[in-house]
Amino acid sequence: MGGRQAYIEAVESLRTAAKRPSEDAARAVVDRAVGLLAGRTRCRLTDAHRHLLRMSAEQCRDLADVAAGVISLLDVPEHRSDGAALLVPPYSSPTPGPSPASDPSLAPGSSPAAGLVRRPEAWQPLVQAVLDAMPGQHALLIPVRDHAGRLADLEFAATSPEATAADGRHGRSLIGTRISSHFPQTLVSGRWLVYERVLDTGEPAEIGPFEHAGNRYSVRAYRLGPGLLVTWEQHGHRPVESDRIAATERLGNLGWGEWNLVSGEVRWSEQLYRIYERDPALGPLAREESEALALAEDLPLRMAAAEAFQRGEQVDVTTRVRVNGRIKHLRSVVDAVRDASGGPLRIFGIVQDVTARETSVQRLAEVEHQLAEQRRSLAAEHELASRLQQIILPIPDGAVALPGLKVAVRYLPAEQEGMVGGDWFHAAALRDGSVLLAVGDVAGHGTQAATTMAQLRHSLRALTVTTHDPGVLLGHLNRLTCDLDEETPETAATAIVACFDPARRRLTWAQAGHPPPLLCRGGRTAPLQRPAGPMLGVVEDAEYGCAVLDLQVGDVLLCYTDGLVEHRGRGLDDGLAAVIRTVDEAVAAAPRQPLAELLSRLRRANPDDDTCILAVRPITGETQDLRHFLGATKPRRP
Repeated sequence: MGGRQAYIEAVESLRTAAKRPSEDAARAVVDRAVGLLAGRTRCRLTDAHRHLLRMSAEQCRDLADVAAGVISLLDVPEHRSDGAALLVPPYSSPTPGPSPASDPSLAPGSSPAAGLVRRPEAWQPLVQAVLDAMPGQHALLIPVRDHAGRLADLEFAATSPEATAADGRHGRSLIGTRISSHFPQTLVSGRWLVYERVLDTGEPAEIGPFEHAGNRYSVRAYRLGPGLLVTWEQHGHRPVESDRIAATERLGNLGWGEWNLVSGEVRWSEQLYRIYERDPALGPLAREESEALALAEDLPLRMAAAEAFQRGEQVDVTTRVRVNGRIKHLRSVVDAVRDASGGPLRIFGIVQDVTARETSVQRLAEVEHQLAEQRRSLAAEHELASRLQQIILPIPDGAVALPGLKVAVRYLPAEQEGMVGGDWFHAAALRDGSVLLAVGDVAGHGTQAATTMAQLRHSLRALTVTTHDPGVLLGHLNRLTCDLDEETPETAATAIVACFDPARRRLTWAQAGHPPPLLCRGGRTAPLQRPAGPMLGVVEDAEYGCAVLDLQVGDVLLCYTDGLVEHRGRGLDDGLAAVIRTVDEAVAAAPRQPLAELLSRLRRANPDDDTCILAVRPITGETQDLRHFLGATKPRRP
């Protein structure tokens, strides 16, 4: 019952507040979609936003609607290949000094110095991507702890290209190695105590300057997630022009190469070695080695580029290579110094690693394909639900005459695809000459909502055999909805049920969490005071009170679902006020046929929700024109 009570309170608070998204909220939806799209496809925010704009233009849909579709598709936990959800944020703070029982990085039976590091988290590649573009010496170090939870070592998890160890290893070649292998003296120095304190407290620290291997260094340490981000600087070292060029290459993730065809000499820049993940001591790749790395599927592309080069053209081509088991997309811009006959003497070129960009394009295309599949699925469900709704809920073409009443119905579908709802009505004469009227709204959209709507509507018709009391009828529908909720959780609905006695023109009505009917009398419209009654399906054994209204000739009563007054970009009070003005104007403009005029003016659909409108007015055999009754109480409006 606690969950049901919380649910009804939440729904009721939403109904009373009725805060529809404003322009700021729409922008927030777009921003969230951009962030999700960029995060899942590993592309830049600008690329993700540009992709959303393109999809919106191509599909002729509002940008916020496209963004909402992206959010519904991507706003789920991402999973690793082993099935564990990646929910650890990159900047979460670990508990200092984990115990062996709680720390998955410790293996039973391992020695203190041989403890296993934590399993790499999904955010570490993002840190590596950032460090790849940063000048200077930086490294992310993951703590290795002993069985007592003490810091035993630090392992390189991500490094900047300039990060260099004492033995000359640098950049990504350090990843997987430990501080104890390169800087064993650090473990017994005061710096180690500082590292422990930063990991335990999260407070950053600066160390130095201090002497190391004949040079002076300063170190800054920060806690980053469960690890330590360390930056070190060598004093007295001034960058030369070659350092600036190397930094530029790293920022662009590109390197240069040169092949002197006369001498046979081949030269590569340091960044080109990094792109191919090759040890500079081995020298540049031979032509056979380079061709062995290329993917066979790109052979036609490479042949076309070679033919263009032979014609003396500059070549700009992107092909794929397999480096250490991973596919890289490399853009090569190649030109040559040629002799008088056009033959190449020296070939030079730039190679840029555009893997991230190409991968982002592919992932964006995959997301777009998934969204298209989702839209097709929603469209199919929309069509099925619409057909089901039309079969179950046929809408009369015009006003229907019932004992003592004239009734008109209008159904306004939502503008958005897949938003077919569970709005319904019922208007029929009973065997004793009275008239049963009802309007209801099932929570949710789609086939399930349409199915629940059918069950409630047909149950109401069947229950009139046993009673005509609106409060009792709603009590039966509530128990039915509670039973349906056990099969399909979060099933809930609102409704108004009324019974009209034509002999006395008396309307007895009850409601279950539904918006109040509007009564137009004497040309002025106001909402009726609702009797007590909670939503259907949220409180078991709920009781529903009844109210009595004596209708007068000339009155117009409007029952509706919440889509009529709730609308994106305006509050509930504004929506209700707009409907009241419309009723007043319609009755004044067409006193002979107020129902037709009223429904015609309320024709505009709500883009967010379906709407069902039931309008009634009492009639006799002699009074079909309301002008006399309007004029008796209020001058006719121009």
